[in-house]
Amino acid sequence: MAYWLFKSEPATWSWSDQVARGATGEEWDGVRNYQARNMMREMRVGDRGFFYHSQTEKAVVGIVEVIAEAHPDSTTDDPRWECVDVKAVEALPRPVTLDVIKDDPRLSEMVLVKNSRLSVQPVTAAEWKIVCQLGGL
Repeated sequence: MAYWLFKSEPATWSWSDQVARGATGEEWDGVRNYQARNMMREMRVGDRGFFYHSQTEKAVVGIVEVIAEAHPDSTTDDPRWECVDVKAVEALPRPVTLDVIKDDPRLSEMVLVKNSRLSVQPVTAAEWKIVCQLGGL
């Protein structure tokens, strides 16, 4: 299993929106960055990801699971853009803010720290475990 981080602006698509979709999940659509798209092409059903509220909150707030591998993004006719489908798994008991992540030396190499603008990012198994612990899981 691989681990990822999915960033979303809560005003556009929030954790509560994701949870409301239930087991059917939702396309992680609208990504228009080649690097992020290529990462989604690497994802497999069962991979897990952090759901990260960007903009105002800047925090990991939940965990999602990939339920469909890369396929054409339904929000565009441009065949270059693909997406995966994800479903909510569980909320973190305590959101893990970007400041907390940046202040933890064990997470200094995390992509979120080094390239916070990338909307879909890989997370190592060690980083996954640390953020889950920080979040109360």
